[in-house]
Parts: sequence; C-alpha cells; structure tokens
Amino acid sequence: MTETHRWRGVIALSLAAGAVGLAVDRPSMLLLAVIGVVFAAYPRVVADPEPKLRLERRLSNSTPRPGDEVTVTVTVTNEGGFLPDVRIVDGVPALLSVSGGSPRDGAVFWPGRSVRFSYRIQAKHGKHPFEPATVVARDLSGAREVETTVAADTELDCTATGAEGPLRDKTLDQVGRIVAQKGGSGIEFHRIREYRAGDAMHRIDWNRYARTGSLTTVEYREENAATVVVLVDARQVAYRATTDEPHAVAYSVSAAEQLLASLHRDRNLVGLAAFGCEQCWLEPGAGRSHRANAQRLLATHTAFASLPPTEEADHGEQVEQLRTRLPSAAQVVLLSPLSDQTIVETARRLDAYGHRISVISPDVTADESVGQRLAGVERENRLSELRKADIPVVEWDPETPLAAALLDRPRRVRA
Repeated sequence: MTETHRWRGVIALSLAAGAVGLAVDRPSMLLLAVIGVVFAAYPRVVADPEPKLRLERRLSNSTPRPGDEVTVTVTVTNEGGFLPDVRIVDGVPALLSVSGGSPRDGAVFWPGRSVRFSYRIQAKHGKHPFEPATVVARDLSGAREVETTVAADTELDCTATGAEGPLRDKTLDQVGRIVAQKGGSGIEFHRIREYRAGDAMHRIDWNRYARTGSLTTVEYREENAATVVVLVDARQVAYRATTDEPHAVAYSVSAAEQLLASLHRDRNLVGLAAFGCEQCWLEPGAGRSHRANAQRLLATHTAFASLPPTEEADHGEQVEQLRTRLPSAAQVVLLSPLSDQTIVETARRLDAYGHRISVISPDVTADESVGQRLAGVERENRLSELRKADIPVVEWDPETPLAAALLDRPRRVRA
C-alpha cells in the first residue's frame, strides 16, 4: 500500500481556510475547511483496496509465422470486493511490439464483474512468454493505491517454420545418423553375397534366382545413431541485434530447439551445451525425458537469458571443460553469430580435437551505418576462414525458416 498524496494540497488549503475563517469570523470559510478535513480523513477510516483478480489471455494464433499480426484478448474478472478504480497493463513480451490497440485498460470493478480488452502484436521468430499483468487499484478517494500482478501462462511460439519435415532427412554435412562400412539392415545398398541359412526371406534377390536359379542375399549398409552436441554461443558479445529485432542468442536458442527435436526424432544421441555467464551442459542421450530436459534447460538456464550477462566466466576454461565432457566420437553443431575471432578459434580448436563441427550462423548484421557495415565485413571474413578450414557453415537469415537454410546440405556422414 502506498500513499498517492493526492489530497496534500487540499489539506493545506483547508487549514488556510480555517485560519482565515476564524480570523475574520466567516462561517463559510470554516465550512470549507471542514469539507477539506473530511476528504483528508476519509482514507484513514476506509479499508485499503484488496484486489482479487483472475486474468485470462487468449491469442488469435499461438503459433504464427514471423511478421504475422496476432490479436491478444485479455479478460480480467473481479473475484473479490468492490474496487472503485483499477488500472491494468498487460505483460507484453519484451521482444514484441504492439501494432494496434492498447495493452492498457481501466475500470470500476463490482464484485463478479469482468472487463475485456484487446490489442495486436507483431510476431517475431522465437518463443515469447507473456509477463504477468500489472494491476494498480486505488480507493474511492484516490489517496491510497495497491500495486500487484496477476498472471496467466501464455506463450507465443513463432518457431514452427517448417524445419520439422526437411530436417528429418536432410541434415548438415557431418551431422546426423552415421552410415557404417558393414552390411546390415539399412537402406543403402552394400553388396550381394551367397545365401546363408537363416537369412530373411525379404532380403533374397528373387530376380537373380529367377534368372540363374542360385540363391543370393542383398545386404545394405547399417546406420548407427550419431552423437551430436548442439552448442549455443551465449557470450556477451553474441547478444547482437539490429534495431527492434531479437538478438542473435534468441535466434540461436530457437534454432537449437528445432535441431534438438529433429535429431531426437532421428534417434540420435543428442546433447546440449552453451558458452556464457555460466556453462550449460546436458549429456547426450535419447528419449522423451531427455528431450524434455533439453527443452527445460533452453527455457530456464541462466546461460540463455533474454538479457546479456554483466559478467562472464573464462572462455578458455569453458572450452576445456567442454572438451573433457564431449564423447570422443561426438559431432558438434555450433550456433553463433560469429561476432568475434574467439569463437572462430574455438570452432577450429574443437575440430582439431577430432570433433566434426558444423556452424549455423544467424545473420543479425545491418548496413545502416559505417560501423554496422564494418561488422558485416568482419563476419564475412570469419565465415570464409571457417570454410577454408573445411568446417561447413550455414548462413541463416532469421526472417526465413531454418529448414530452408539447411536444404542445400543433404549429405550424410560416412564413418
């Protein structure tokens, strides 16, 4: 409860009017002073407002595409006593902008009454949870107010960009299921050999038997699950953004979620890691519970915070910790805007240690100023350096689906 001091001037005038009334013997002035005293005393004898509100928030489309307009409808219901003056400000996600209407409203709330208002927001790539709405309730005089929040779990998911289909079959160079050099039950032809007792009937080459009368068996190359670690560059320098756009770390986290889902579906062993204020590490694994753990880390771990860290751990130490944790045959997918030379050296270092590494780089550069154009040129030089080191790089424009950026890299890994 806070004092608004709304009637502070009235009290002063009342005292002045009372003094003048006594001095000149004017009853009307004394009456004016009494009225002022009543207004000043009213907040002291009336109970403070106690808002008990319930909020419902509905989105016209909870899974839009980037650039789509989404209508947000907010309904606030009073489940307590009479509230004469209530102001509500909805918790619009920090990275989204209001394109129409207003996320603010005010009303007089009788018990059981509901108030509804709506506004429009512009969807941007990523997952955007809504913050609790802020509520300010004042008493009838306006002299006292209570500020509180009322929450409703609402999230706008702008990550369903079509990566789900293409990523099942078309992975990055050096990322995905590994084709072994021995025969088995895969899908790629390996060799034809003589029939052996116990061979499955469906693997017999019946066309050859019809021509020659000899039984032969067709073998295919076996596919083994790969071990892949998705690595997010969440250092302070990676929080780059163009004006009014999500920063590169937000795009990288969104891409990481899509990659984790795709690699899990392909039955790979998938892990998660991050460089930043605190190192994140999830051992490669499979299954629903493991995928749920990965999603939880992406949503809650401090390394993936929406704001850049004020302090950072030693990057060299984090690289060494990651290297000791990585399984010997683990592949690495690095998600980074390539904002400095340090991350390029880290990628080359991991590659030299024998971990096949690929890079997906969200492009958040601009050309509106000399400094922005220079940053773009430096990024291009880093991309070129990685390619010269035979490290595959995907340049990703976040305005387009991630799957579209990966379509040109359909090759699979061969052991």
